[in-house]
Amino acid sequence: MAWSALKLSLLVASLATLIVALLGTAAGWLLARYRFRGRALLDALLMLPLVLPPTVSGYYLIVLLGRRGWIGGPLERWTGWSLPFSFAACVLAASVIALPLMVRAARAAFEALSDEQLTAAAALGRRPITVFVRVALPLARRGLIGGLMLAFARALGEFGATLLLAGNIPGRTQTLPLALYEAALMGNDRMALLLALLLTAISLAALLLLSRVAEAAR
Repeated sequence: MAWSALKLSLLVASLATLIVALLGTAAGWLLARYRFRGRALLDALLMLPLVLPPTVSGYYLIVLLGRRGWIGGPLERWTGWSLPFSFAACVLAASVIALPLMVRAARAAFEALSDEQLTAAAALGRRPITVFVRVALPLARRGLIGGLMLAFARALGEFGATLLLAGNIPGRTQTLPLALYEAALMGNDRMALLLALLLTAISLAALLLLSRVAEAAR
């Protein structure tokens, strides 16, 4: 149980971090550098999973993407594919919960950039996407790496939303936190302690490793 849950957790956290890196960086740039109607509302919506209990976020995902959900219902009728109780559901739940951390870190990193640097790059005739990729990203790399570090650790420890949307199916959707929950529920204290120590060790190792990467990027 521990080995399969470990492999699944690492894969889910890695894929969720990749998704969060793309969406969180883009959202952070949008919120930091542009002013538009609805900006405050967008910011609040992106931050909601940070303040809501994960079970509430998971329930909203079921309402949207469940077999009877607003999107999930028509999707299953048209394609025959259902998201709940699948590996993809684990990744989605972890991504939603971890996304606010990356958005906050990316926004802070981009807001700290000097307007003169970006304006000078734009004045040289570079397109906005070129300014973003070649100027903004390298200058904001420390903040972005910090956001990735937090997002990976949060995705690795995700429990509530995953339990609601993906269930607790051994070998399929049972991540380390869910395996720990099941072991504690069944009174298997030795296994629960082993899983808790394993999850702690992996989380600590990930934080230390990514901290070193952040230091090297300075």
